[in-house]
This record gives sequence, C-alpha cells and structure tokens, in this order.
Amino acid sequence: MEKSKRIFYFDALRALAIVCVMLTHIYSLTYYNLRGQYAILSSGWIATQIIGNPFRLGVVLFLMLSGALLLGRDEDIRTFLKKRIPRIAIPFIFWNAVLLTVFITSSYFFNLNYIQSFDFQSIVNYIYTSLLGKNTGFGPNWYFWMILGTYLILPIFNKWIKHSSLREVEYFLVIWLVTALFDFTIMKEFPIMLTYFSGPIGFIVLGYYLRYTDRPILKNKKFILLLTLVPALILLINSYVLSSPTHMEYPHRYSLWISLEVAGVFLLFKNAKFNISENGIVKRAITAIAQYSYGIYLFHYSILLLIVRNLQNYNQPIYICILFTLTLISSVLIMSILNRIPYLNQVIGAK
Repeated sequence: MEKSKRIFYFDALRALAIVCVMLTHIYSLTYYNLRGQYAILSSGWIATQIIGNPFRLGVVLFLMLSGALLLGRDEDIRTFLKKRIPRIAIPFIFWNAVLLTVFITSSYFFNLNYIQSFDFQSIVNYIYTSLLGKNTGFGPNWYFWMILGTYLILPIFNKWIKHSSLREVEYFLVIWLVTALFDFTIMKEFPIMLTYFSGPIGFIVLGYYLRYTDRPILKNKKFILLLTLVPALILLINSYVLSSPTHMEYPHRYSLWISLEVAGVFLLFKNAKFNISENGIVKRAITAIAQYSYGIYLFHYSILLLIVRNLQNYNQPIYICILFTLTLISSVLIMSILNRIPYLNQVIGAK
C-alpha cells in the first residue's frame, strides 16, 4: 500500500473530474440552442456534443478516486464512518445554507421567483426540495445523497476487498460491466437479477482495482489509448445517429461506454510521466483545483446560472469557452479566499 500522501495523478484526475462536471452542466444549459441543427454538423453542434458525451466522466471519476483511496484500508466501520461522513456532510450543509439564503432573499427582495410564496410551509418545502436537488441551482445535490449511500456500504466492500485477490475483484467487475451494458446502455432487462453488482459501487471497485493491478495489458500505451478513444468515438457516433430536431442524445453516466472510457482515462493518468515543475504554476493550479473540487462541485452550478443569466449568447463554441472559463476561475477564487479564513476553511469542502 502507498503512504498516505498526495499522489499527483490522483490530483490530476480529480481536477479533470470537476472540469468534466462543469462541462456537463454547461451542456445541460446550452444544448437546447442547437435543436434543429443536429444533422448539419455545425461547429456549435460538434462543440456541444463533445462536451456532452465523451466528457460525461466527472461523477464516475470521483467515484473511482474514492475507491482507489479508501478501499484496502485497515479501518473498522465506526472509524470509517466517523472520518468520512463529516467530510462530505459538513460542506454540503454549509454550501446549501449559503445558497438557500441567497436564493430566498433574492426572491424576496428582487422578485426573482425562485420561491413563489413566503409562508412558513412554502419555505420549509423549498428548503427540503432544494436539499434533494429538485430546485433551480441545487441540481448537483443529488451527488451528495448518492455518495452518502455509497459510503454507507463501503466498509462492507472494504472487508471483502481486504480478503480477496485481484482476480476475485475482476470477477465482480466483469458482472458489473454486464449490468452496465444491459441496464444503462441498451436499456434491456437482464434475465438474472444483478442489482448487487450494478451502478456506482462498480466504479468504486474499479478505481481500487486499476490502482493496484499489475496486468501488463493495462500498462500497454496503445491499449490504453484504444480503451479511451474508441468508447469516446462511439459516444459521438451514437449521439449523431440517435439525435433528432427535438432531441439531443447523450449517454447514461453508468453506461458501458462511459465505464470503458473512464477506465482508459484513469490508466492514462496512472501511467503518464508528468514532466512539470514541482513548484510551477501548472502543478499548483492542478493541485488547487483538486483540493477545492468538492466545494466547487457544491456551488459552481449556481455561479454558472448567474453567468448564463447575464451573459450575451455568442456563437456556440465561443459561448461554451466563456462559460467554462468564467465559472472555473470564479469558483477557484471563491474557494481560495474562503480557504484563508480560519474555521471557515474547515467547512467549505477543501481537502
């Protein structure tokens, strides 16, 4: 086992993950501009489909990093839950308190209509549905509930992992890929119930496996490139074939193609030789984005909504670049400032 210290390729993957999340959210806010252009293959269509399909990796990359970092440890259930749950719950509570205050007060004083009524029952219902991710600006909250459920089962999987060979882990992953194919790709019910192998937990196990496996094929650069690029190309082709004037096709985040692509990306970073200066601006920027990634995840969508609301709609590729750049820079700056404030730096989601 590696020592408990910062591993740069993990930081690079975490930075990539939050970038992918941002691009996916930009896609969700801009793709409707292109309805009716899907068959033209305009620059706008290409730019939007690239960020909306091959870059739909953010959430599953976070899951894989959790598995790579947390599985295989010598921790009992109580120790694990005591250490891990507060790390995701406290920033979730903090940022939702901030955003709820902003959205409710702005609705009251500036008539922005995020909340329609200000009686006690309506406010309580707004807070409750916002926490569940059902209101404007709070969509990313679904991730907290998903990762919380995953963390609750993680100590059980950790016990299994510690007493299993990598070959036995491969057995689990093969069945998990079958569920990815049927449940989330072709959307057909498999005759055998494989619920226990399905969904987010597979990415947790995959992250652990890819970190520790020494299979030669998973170190082969040509294979890794194929594993990364072929699924990404299939996703783009699939989008073109299945889109229509009123529908833009995009994959489920747990689909087979996303699963294969994200495995390739993980291996690509694991086997990369990062020839960058130890104290250079590139490494410092990547490390900062990685350290702030969870906090950024929790509030960046509201920043993005604010920018979209006030920014003129340029042609699609330029518009996407502007949205991404402004959202990333402003999110990192906010986290950087708050991280310098004593006590507050412990609750904002900085690692």
